[in-house]
Amino acid sequence: MIETPYLLFLGDAPDQLAAKVAQGIKDWRPDYAVGHFRLEGCGADMGLPDMTLAEAREAGVKTLVIGVANRGGVISKAWKKVLVAALEEGFDLASGLHNLLRDEPDLVEVARATGRSLHDVRVPDRAYPIADGKARSGKRCLAVGTDCSVGKMYTGLAMEREMRERGMKASFRATGQTGILITGEGVPLDAVVADFMAGSIEWLTPDNEADHWDLIEGQGSLFHVSYSGVTMALIHGGQPDALILCHEPTREHMRGLPDYKLPSMESLRDLALQVAHMANPGCKVVGISVNTAALGEDEARAYLEEVEGRMGLPAVDPFRHGAARLVDALEAV
Repeated sequence: MIETPYLLFLGDAPDQLAAKVAQGIKDWRPDYAVGHFRLEGCGADMGLPDMTLAEAREAGVKTLVIGVANRGGVISKAWKKVLVAALEEGFDLASGLHNLLRDEPDLVEVARATGRSLHDVRVPDRAYPIADGKARSGKRCLAVGTDCSVGKMYTGLAMEREMRERGMKASFRATGQTGILITGEGVPLDAVVADFMAGSIEWLTPDNEADHWDLIEGQGSLFHVSYSGVTMALIHGGQPDALILCHEPTREHMRGLPDYKLPSMESLRDLALQVAHMANPGCKVVGISVNTAALGEDEARAYLEEVEGRMGLPAVDPFRHGAARLVDALEAV
């Protein structure tokens, strides 16, 4: 188990979105997030105290969590001095990067010498089956996006919270490093061998009570040429009964792909349903989640109203305004 609380390491993240792991922990497990550690030039800010390692130790921090999700998931050489010092100061390290802590000889050596632990959460902890596509009892909802990092995880967590407050049976099923650090369990989908990705989601969302909802954390986008594979696996392995479309309205291009524009929500709806109907012919799009963080309140509400009128579906920012209307739509499925 990863010991809490955490010091969130933002490193030299160029912007807020690059520190989305730290942001997710801070927003959904604020009691875990004592402070953050930033290098010179860091463009991200969690609104937490900047702490030295010594200050974090005095505050009771147990683990330094790498809160950055950079392209390729690599451990930067610029971070090494801090990571080594953290181990020497008595902290464990936790990371969700593809570049594993356990594969860095210097970190392994210092961890062994200091008796500290290295936690790589983006490592499958079991052998997953190949998907068989058989129908399962219970209900499943999946968030799909026009792009990466548009709020799919936040949508699922917000819906789970609303459903539990209503006394509904619901489980958020984490499929990425941030979700796993928040919930403590899940499938690190983009680290699963391709042939077993859909099967891992079948394993994650097994037979359940007829009125139980699994809220599956979305990943990637069917339209993102770098990360479409994980989205396909989620749709086919999850066999969702309901889809939530997710969008961020201020993006000028796909995340990390300046030559690719975002698709329309109509295009996302049509393609996602076509793919979903292969595994579950009854799947429906029931709502739209819009990440309006970059918009003012009046602008956000006007945008949501326009989208709702155009698409004929409830359109909300579930983190900003609550997920009640999305859950209402889910109850009607």
